[in-house]
Amino acid sequence: MAQDVRVIVLRTAGTNCDGETAYAFERCGAAVDLVHINRLSSGEVSLGDYHILAVPGGFTYGDDIMSGRILANELRLNLGKDLEAFIASGKLVLGICNGFQVLVRAGILPGPLSGQSLWHPGVPQTVSLTHNDSGKFEDRWVRLKVSGVSVWTEGLGDTVLFPVAHAEGKFMTRDDAVLRSLRENGQVIFRYCSEDGQSVAYPGNPNGSMDHIAGIADRTGRVLGLMPHPERHFVVTQHPAWTRLGKKSGYGEGARIFQNGVTYVKDNLIKN
Repeated sequence: MAQDVRVIVLRTAGTNCDGETAYAFERCGAAVDLVHINRLSSGEVSLGDYHILAVPGGFTYGDDIMSGRILANELRLNLGKDLEAFIASGKLVLGICNGFQVLVRAGILPGPLSGQSLWHPGVPQTVSLTHNDSGKFEDRWVRLKVSGVSVWTEGLGDTVLFPVAHAEGKFMTRDDAVLRSLRENGQVIFRYCSEDGQSVAYPGNPNGSMDHIAGIADRTGRVLGLMPHPERHFVVTQHPAWTRLGKKSGYGEGARIFQNGVTYVKDNLIKN
């Protein structure tokens, strides 16, 4: 009998999209555990027992200090070595909205510089997600242009429709060299765009992100973070205009991301 694809969906105080994220992976055939960060930190649960780590959306610890910072520190300082081993072994990581903020602030994305360890307290943060240019919480559906190289986006098509819901989603790099590196390495996976896939101003770009960036991956393409919520377009009827989209039922455009993760594990990490 084939081994189950095992997914750990991380949660803590303020996480609020863990149920939807777990549901998406379960519908794609994975065995999913919702696990509080304290159970990982104490050693009660081992990250190494899983194939996919998902850090879902929400407002962890009330986004005190800045969005995702406290959970990022917990991951980096308490579980950094485990995370390094997890990623180095070829496993997958997905961070959505607050989860993307966590991955960025922990240095997991876009990835540590050559020769540096993720768990080391001196790892520099080369990109950030900061307050929206509008100065307010943005909650709307946006179109995204798919680019770059990631196992998570296989077969997505040129553009997708996902909702955003954030106040600190403006993607910025430390300098032009970092932005250029992301482009050249194929790490820019999603950009906010217009109906025809072109660059777009507010509100199509809801936060003022540099280069319209909505999501990036590490250099392997196995670690993905994005501000929009694919789990909120997992089925067609989650879209507010679903009756005009040409499909009356079935999976939405976000489902492919979760299915890609599960399929990748089956094809590459599990020995049948």
